[in-house]
Amino acid sequence: MIETIMVVGSGVMGRGIAYVAAVGGFRVSLYDANEAALKNAKEELYKIFDKGLARGKITVEEVETAKNNLLFVPQLEEAARQADLVIEAVPEKTEIKKAVFESLEQYVPEHCLFATNTSTMSPTEIGSYGKRPEKSIAMHFFNPVHKMPLVEIVRGLETSDETAEVVRQVAEQMGKETVVINEFPGFVTSRISCLVGNEAFYMLQEGLGTPEEIDKAIKLGLNYPMGPFELVDLVGLDARLNNLKYLHEKLGEKYRPAPLLEQYVKAGRLGRKSGKGVYDYTKEKEVLSK
Repeated sequence: MIETIMVVGSGVMGRGIAYVAAVGGFRVSLYDANEAALKNAKEELYKIFDKGLARGKITVEEVETAKNNLLFVPQLEEAARQADLVIEAVPEKTEIKKAVFESLEQYVPEHCLFATNTSTMSPTEIGSYGKRPEKSIAMHFFNPVHKMPLVEIVRGLETSDETAEVVRQVAEQMGKETVVINEFPGFVTSRISCLVGNEAFYMLQEGLGTPEEIDKAIKLGLNYPMGPFELVDLVGLDARLNNLKYLHEKLGEKYRPAPLLEQYVKAGRLGRKSGKGVYDYTKEKEVLSK
């Protein structure tokens, strides 16, 4: 029985996971060593609550219950010691994830399950960082977490059937649809998304069309909800580049990053979070401020 969830990392994905977990009825400790980041996460989460309330997506009672379920904790030990499930949502870098799980092993209960929110990395390898590979799994949430309906659950080599089933039930209690798959680099969604997004950059650098034209063609011609450039600006060009480099290493030439994508990242054009990616969002801010 999962009652208390610890979410590690209060960035966009971490706070989104904390939101759906709290709304789903779990007690949630959102941990981040950076207290300023935690404060920002709390402000952003309360904005999501307010928007959901205004749009009739959630009731006043549900908001109050969810807020009461949600703690913002800057001390690792305090957040970890009552956890039935840890969902790690730190950057996609091996050394960071390794440090997180090695530290958690010192404090979490023996029965605690470990989940990593990753779009490409190996849950088998990440499971080896702790001492409970049979209790380790990947939960791939999508951005924005409170709107996207799917959680891709990925079993590692030693993940037990019980762990996979419990985590599936947790995701469903959060209001999510699930697929449970076996590990292979990129899983299902990231392999396809990276191919489409990378090919869009090749089209752009070849002068085939403008970003607006390419996005419109993909949305209306293939019925995608977002164009590849709109999506990469949302998830971050640096995150997409890291994923492509990993898939290129594991799966070969078809995932070689487009030179234009690498150039944008070097220029600091990382997407919405930096104000400029494929599109320029500083103009949006100028309009909003008038």
